[in-house]
Amino acid sequence: MSKKAKVLSDETKLERRGLLLVLSSPSGAGKTTISRQLLARDQNLTMSVSATTRPMRPGEIEGIDYYFVEPTEFNLMINRRELMEYAKVFDNYYGTPISAVEKALRIGKDVIFDIDWQGSQQIAERAREDLVSIFILPPSTAELDRRLQNRAQDTEKVVSARMAKAPSEMSHYAEYDFIVVNYNVEESVAQVEAIIAAERLRRHRMIGLTDFVKRLQEGY
Repeated sequence: MSKKAKVLSDETKLERRGLLLVLSSPSGAGKTTISRQLLARDQNLTMSVSATTRPMRPGEIEGIDYYFVEPTEFNLMINRRELMEYAKVFDNYYGTPISAVEKALRIGKDVIFDIDWQGSQQIAERAREDLVSIFILPPSTAELDRRLQNRAQDTEKVVSARMAKAPSEMSHYAEYDFIVVNYNVEESVAQVEAIIAAERLRRHRMIGLTDFVKRLQEGY
């Protein structure tokens, strides 16, 4: 077997480091719905499971939706530097355990984060090269209120608090790489899929690209 043939037979597909896909929005704008549809369509995407101190909601599953922990344990996780990001939202803490995320990136898996602007800032400080951030905006304030009312997960008091906080949350839109206005869920999912497809081709995510190109230049 010639040298060139042997090299070709030993070659594998060019590998890629995974990316961190952050989706943020004011509550009710649709980031969770979009995330779930992306996960159902793309086997290379995995959801980052956050730890939280808030109570479990009906239908949620431990270890799938969140890791539900006591405030004392959450503080210990912070002190042990086990969280990639964390934030306090409506009197409860949310944070992302580091170990599972780093393992996914190494094997080329893309990790979705359904987090707010505070968490996005922390990830940007820690892993900017891996980060792709998208802010989801509602088409109108009235539509945002309608969606919050229709999902029937919160009391009227909580809905009012979320609506009151929305303008402050939306003021951080300029910190994100991309903006998607969620007029229609299917269209929004397609737009995010286009962003993911482009970001997966970023040069700095390709593992061994320099050697790959060098072999091409040498005629292999």
